[in-house]
Amino acid sequence: MEGLLDSFIAYLRAELGRSGKTVDAYAADLREYLEQLQRRGIVEPGRIGAEHVSAHLQGLRRRGLSARSVARHLSALRTFHGFLKHERICSHDPTTEVDRPRLTQALPSYLTREEVERLLAAPNVQTLEGQRDRAMLELLYACGLRVSELVQLSSSDLNLQAGFVLAFGKGKKERLVPVGSFAAQQLATYLAQGRAALLKGRSSRALFVTRRGRGFTRQGFWKLLRRYGIGAGITHPFSPHTLRHSFATHLLQGGADLRAVQTLLGHADLATTQIYTHVDRTRLQAQYEKTHPRARG
Repeated sequence: MEGLLDSFIAYLRAELGRSGKTVDAYAADLREYLEQLQRRGIVEPGRIGAEHVSAHLQGLRRRGLSARSVARHLSALRTFHGFLKHERICSHDPTTEVDRPRLTQALPSYLTREEVERLLAAPNVQTLEGQRDRAMLELLYACGLRVSELVQLSSSDLNLQAGFVLAFGKGKKERLVPVGSFAAQQLATYLAQGRAALLKGRSSRALFVTRRGRGFTRQGFWKLLRRYGIGAGITHPFSPHTLRHSFATHLLQGGADLRAVQTLLGHADLATTQIYTHVDRTRLQAQYEKTHPRARG
């Protein structure tokens, strides 16, 4: 079934627009799955049943994989068998009879508003890099962008006059996100001064550039964020995605509609956005227990 796997990988890239990281992960999971089937004597996709899928997942659990890792494997299998059915290679999808592992959903970590303010104020805007870095941090928090969306931005994706940025999310789906006045001000300064000086006459599609005239990488931004986090006195671990979590949490705390937050984040499913309501409920519970005279005995 190696030929089917190759066709499926091409389908993931061309038809579904999955990222290279996702394609590699799915390919690794499926090779393991197909090798196990072959050891069981299953060499034709039409002979794969729900019992074979379940046996594979049970084997993963016995090896000590977490429920989340097993769920990722099942997601790969479902996509693969959906592809086989779509291409009429098989008439049925055995994964529809297999339950998804129950996950304990961890609450996303986020920064307080005070921590965000300290982080945004950390870059020295008297320097070219500081102007760029302040603009990057402001935009990431103001728009709730993923770090991959931030570093992929080109100059043409930003429209300061209209007040929005065009972000390209998972599966190359695009969405318009409003840019707040604080971020717009920092971006205008960077575009008028810092970017041109960093480029030194060179041309670049990238909105945010290094002194070499190149666009930022995800790893480069990680290092930058870690340095400013230390400077801002944020001692607990956080990542670029923490600013995205902070964006969503602070919007909901301010009374934003959940579906509006879903649209701004680019979530395909409202259930993905609903995790932030749990964060807010946790905060409210803590406030209640702290302040209500009858909350505790």
